[in-house]
Amino acid sequence: MIKKKDMILAGVSGGSDSMAMLHILRELQEEVDFSLKVVHVHHGIRGQEADRDSRFVEKICKEWQIPCSIHYYDVPKLSREWKLGEEETGRIVRKEAFGKEISFYREKWKKENNPGNDTEDRKVKIALAHNQEDLAETMIHNLCRGTGLRGLCTMRPVAGEIIRPVLCLSRGKIARYLEQESIPHIQDSTNLSDEYTRNRIRHHILPMLEQEINAKAVAHMSETAERISQAEEYLTCQSLQILEEFHTDTGYYFTEKFFVQPQIIQTYALQQAMENLAGRRKDISAVHYEKVLALYEMQTGRKISLPYCMEARKDYDGVKLYLLNKEERRKRKTEEWELIVPGKAICPLGTFSAEIFLYEGQKIEEKKYTKWLDYDKIKKNPCIRTRRTGDYMIINAQGNTKKLNRCMIDAKIPADQREKIPLVVCENEVLWMVGSRMNERYKINPQTRKVLVLNYQGGYQNE
Repeated sequence: MIKKKDMILAGVSGGSDSMAMLHILRELQEEVDFSLKVVHVHHGIRGQEADRDSRFVEKICKEWQIPCSIHYYDVPKLSREWKLGEEETGRIVRKEAFGKEISFYREKWKKENNPGNDTEDRKVKIALAHNQEDLAETMIHNLCRGTGLRGLCTMRPVAGEIIRPVLCLSRGKIARYLEQESIPHIQDSTNLSDEYTRNRIRHHILPMLEQEINAKAVAHMSETAERISQAEEYLTCQSLQILEEFHTDTGYYFTEKFFVQPQIIQTYALQQAMENLAGRRKDISAVHYEKVLALYEMQTGRKISLPYCMEARKDYDGVKLYLLNKEERRKRKTEEWELIVPGKAICPLGTFSAEIFLYEGQKIEEKKYTKWLDYDKIKKNPCIRTRRTGDYMIINAQGNTKKLNRCMIDAKIPADQREKIPLVVCENEVLWMVGSRMNERYKINPQTRKVLVLNYQGGYQNE
């Protein structure tokens, strides 16, 4: 986890977990001989309480003689600009803050790395204060949303440049350690609220599991995550060995030899192949792997569109997986895909799930990527595409219309993102601008009889 001469950037909020972690790291410093620095992110969310947290962290670092860096972000403002929730925005700015710190030290060491210096093997590592309950919460959350093995073991003690020194400890053990060592800490009020899904799991589901199922439920989940992690590493290693054989200059060509492998190895290899081509994993899901694997049994010439301008095509001897060229990408922008009602539509713009139910006054559970529409008012078959000239939305109960481009400007969507935003449309009428507003004509009211629920998963089509 930590080697001699490493630089450890400890993420410290001032709460119990991060203060316990910082104290442990400080105690180990002399024994292991590493450098330690605190990184604190002020999110600009909780006003005076956030200011208090920053002052507390600075004070402790001064007393304990640990270098400290405070990064300030206006997360509510950035959340509005980026059209993301505050939780997701917070994750992004924290990653950026640590990225800045890592870049600083790498540059510094590069300049210092003269012959005779021992800086070549030094690493910058990020220490995060996740504990056993955090791991259990993540497992439950991902399991409920749908996940593979990786989603059940996402928190590992060591994951690249990230280390989690207190992942083996429960919150109870951390509390006792704080008391025994008289370590000061503060309480974040957002941890007490049930507004966030993770908090609801923390306050209600985990306590019920421990009280009514097994007192060691969290500890057992932690042990299970370790075993799942080992299985995940093994399957990844096996799939990478097989994948190399099917690599080509333009992508991958999966022949019969690939499709006689165990199905789980096929899935893992395909997952790695798509990540290699796309350069990222986000928004590539199990449904995409299943569609590509199913191509092998289809007739020659069949093809499917995939996120990040990837495509898979069946030919006589197997399945080709490749990136579209510039001309093909340009053509894709003019394409549209049918919204399957009810059902699931998978296209390069993401995955759209649709269901219909009778409205009897139920509470509208709308979120950023879930919308309820009055189905009886939709007279034509909706489709999915990006914007075109002539697109418009109805913006109020009086039926007034506004050009889509003006709606995007009003929503402060950056110009370079407007071509990528998925739309649900009927001809030129936009029913829903995904991630933003929906058409006023189709909002639920007391006269609504049938509701169309649309749920979106996936990211924008990327060049």
